[in-house]
Amino acid sequence: MHIRDILRHSKPSFSFEFFPARTEASAEDLYQTISELEPLAPSFVSITYGAGGGTRELTHQLVARIKETTGIPPIPHLTCVGHTKAEVEQLLLRYAALGVCNILALRGDPPKNQNDYDWSHGDFRYASDLVRFIREFNESGRHPLGGFGIGVAGFPEGHPTTPNRLAEMEHLKAKCAEGADYICTQLFFDNHDFFDFRDRCVLEGINIPIIAGIMPVTSLSSMKRMAELAAGSRYPAKLLRVLSRAQDPQAVENVGIHYAAQQCNELLDGGVDGLHFYTLNKSSATRQIYQSLGMVTSA
Repeated sequence: MHIRDILRHSKPSFSFEFFPARTEASAEDLYQTISELEPLAPSFVSITYGAGGGTRELTHQLVARIKETTGIPPIPHLTCVGHTKAEVEQLLLRYAALGVCNILALRGDPPKNQNDYDWSHGDFRYASDLVRFIREFNESGRHPLGGFGIGVAGFPEGHPTTPNRLAEMEHLKAKCAEGADYICTQLFFDNHDFFDFRDRCVLEGINIPIIAGIMPVTSLSSMKRMAELAAGSRYPAKLLRVLSRAQDPQAVENVGIHYAAQQCNELLDGGVDGLHFYTLNKSSATRQIYQSLGMVTSA
């Protein structure tokens, strides 16, 4: 189903993100997680794409398995980094053959240890270039179901490589103008950042659905890791204060889940188009948040 139809029938939408497993054992754990979360009837799930396209085949395999064994629409990530137009075209053809109807188009991260990566040498310098290419693929009529819905990323706390917030919105508007159907945001911990971002989108004339990315803090080590991976992430004092009172790892997880649930409640009250949970391939935190929202009867 095209993302426009999914979001039209799911108000608000609830969705999850997974990343491809690299070992057989972790793959089995992931499939168990998916089976535990499927009864929550997510609107869709997204599958990440490693830095530099490093998980290209693993991403495809996971998308195929979800498509074939569940009733959940999978949305694979696709990045600009390290791909020629011919390679992206082949990936789109493979996904079209699977019956996949949506793509999340991202600029992506350079390969590890390539901090001096030269974006000007690739076929896709910006995410807007990739969105345009997918739209042109749709217009060519080669997707048997009519074409891909296209998602793009948004950054409520600001894009880590674009400190100029006005320029950041211009880049987002360019992605939307090329044919994006929805925006999925990076994780954030202060809802004020999201609501301000949404208001600025309105001022820019961006009127496609904006889905809020939520990642509960489940350990202090994961919080530090998130800060490194999502450069620019801000942890509000009210969150740090209550985490500082947690006496053990289980207390930290309880605090993080409770805080995320409060975030979700406030976002829902504020009319958010959807909530997208960054699961880290685990089900417990997401199921507990669902329970706190009154959406399931047991965790």
